[in-house]
Amino acid sequence: MGVGEEESDERDLRVADSLPADVLARLATIVLAEETLDSVLSKVVELAKQVITPADEVSLTLVRRGRAETAAYTGVLAMQADERQYGLDNGPCLDAGRGGEIFYIRDMRTEDRWPAYAPQAANIGVLSSLSVPLPIQEDLIGALNVYSRRPEAFDEDDIRAGQTFAAYAAVAVANADSFASTAEMAENLRHAMASRATIEQAKGILMARGGVTPEHAFEMLVRASQRENRKLRQVASELVERVQQRQPPAP
Repeated sequence: MGVGEEESDERDLRVADSLPADVLARLATIVLAEETLDSVLSKVVELAKQVITPADEVSLTLVRRGRAETAAYTGVLAMQADERQYGLDNGPCLDAGRGGEIFYIRDMRTEDRWPAYAPQAANIGVLSSLSVPLPIQEDLIGALNVYSRRPEAFDEDDIRAGQTFAAYAAVAVANADSFASTAEMAENLRHAMASRATIEQAKGILMARGGVTPEHAFEMLVRASQRENRKLRQVASELVERVQQRQPPAP
């Protein structure tokens, strides 16, 4: 291990020490198989509010394929502040996520880096904010947004705590997002397999009725789907259901 690696490890240990042990434990014990993505993200923002104590509200912005959304929030104020930035496509939470920088606005009433957003934030009651990037994946970026109704609410310790928390929370967020995507793919595959089975049943019915080939039976289903402007699976399912309803009950 080189000197640079040793310094990095020591810095990581110091950073971890700045977070309460119970917060790290709760982040580490989120069981993905027992949690929905929304549940995980909600826990992340609630824990962040506990860690950064001057916070009035906290939100989590995720940007996927260029589209930003508030994935979780502790209160309406945070959501309102986020939405104003999305409407302008400009603001500290977006710049933090896209650029990987921390942005601290001490007083919205005098802030000049985001001249369109800052007055709107002040009008809804946000007078200072802290936006910390989440180091996640290339196709999923985000920021932890911390809002206060007081000007100059955050100090250097709060900024360090936010940066530390974001680093650990990013792991939970990335894992939860990956798990949710995998579960969605599995569900889509299950539906696809069920649809295929139904279509094969419908083909069998047409083959038995008309003495046609499997290819011809499939073409008949496709033509019916196009004629009725319905999905192929729906046409096949309806045919199978009609036949099943006509069959006498099994002895």
